[in-house]
Amino acid sequence: MIIDAHAHITAPDQLYVWKAGLLSHRGAHGRYNPDPRVSDDQMLAALNKPTFGTKSHLDQLKEVGTDMQILSPRPYQMMHSERPGTIVHWYNIAVNDMIAQQCRLFPDVFRGMCGLPQVWGEPIEKSLPELERCVTELGMVGCLLNPDPSEGLATLDVPDLGQEYWYPLYEKLVALDVPAYIHSAGCRTQRHRYSLHFILEETIAVMALIRSNVFKDFPTLKIVVPHGGGAIPFQFGRFHAPALRRGPEPFRDSLRRIYFDTVLYSEDALAMLIKTVGADRILFGAERPGVGTVKDPATGRWLDDIAPIIQGFSWLAEDEKRQIFEGNARRLFRLDASARKAA
Repeated sequence: MIIDAHAHITAPDQLYVWKAGLLSHRGAHGRYNPDPRVSDDQMLAALNKPTFGTKSHLDQLKEVGTDMQILSPRPYQMMHSERPGTIVHWYNIAVNDMIAQQCRLFPDVFRGMCGLPQVWGEPIEKSLPELERCVTELGMVGCLLNPDPSEGLATLDVPDLGQEYWYPLYEKLVALDVPAYIHSAGCRTQRHRYSLHFILEETIAVMALIRSNVFKDFPTLKIVVPHGGGAIPFQFGRFHAPALRRGPEPFRDSLRRIYFDTVLYSEDALAMLIKTVGADRILFGAERPGVGTVKDPATGRWLDDIAPIIQGFSWLAEDEKRQIFEGNARRLFRLDASARKAA
């Protein structure tokens, strides 16, 4: 079985029309003007409509042999830096409801990962009721965590993930026994686009976490960093040397407190990630359909069809491949328990 732990919702156009209205009237016309909710038939039509220049979301999964996806919001749409904060809450709640709807329609294909209604400048505690609702009422198995709710506008003023600002969220994650998936949202700076912002923030997040007391204070906290962990696994040697000077823990051991996914789209990068952090700390992720849904003219293959690359690593044992494709996700997200709860 292949479980894609990093996937985003393909939503009906009505969601984004409603979002545009929210941004234009800033909530003055109310939450349901127009109504973002869609029927099951409308949702089925969206999932069976061609997207990203090729087949439908569901057909793309069949094409590359993905059996299950963990769906989350499209991060660049989450608008955590917008004002007033009310519209950020409304939007993320609406998306979470749509994710839950898709999981209900396709319980064997989708599991949900909620978006937090993080508002730049608000205490993180204000996001916790939605996290609890999504896990306890909607059966979701984790959440996205944006380490920069300012979306690039005020990074000097945003506490890094090692600071106590985030501790109420960590406490709730431990209590609910669900992981946080570190993923930035949009990026409003002119210096770089949101894809680069994701990688930069993931890099900062890894270092902030492993240089802090977070895993001492929350030893059972589960954190996943996507896109191969930003730059960190690929700059391992640079951080390994000072860690040896400081002691007492080698840098690799610190790195292995975190989980990583395989949304990299490069054979060399995938090999380096697995060899650096170990197969037991890696979740398969392809994010299909998404940014990698394009054919490489040199090979004729979809860039986000990465399962064959991992399957082709002769140096990787079969049980290690099973961990990456299925076992680690089942354990981390307690997928078997969530299936029983849904039933």
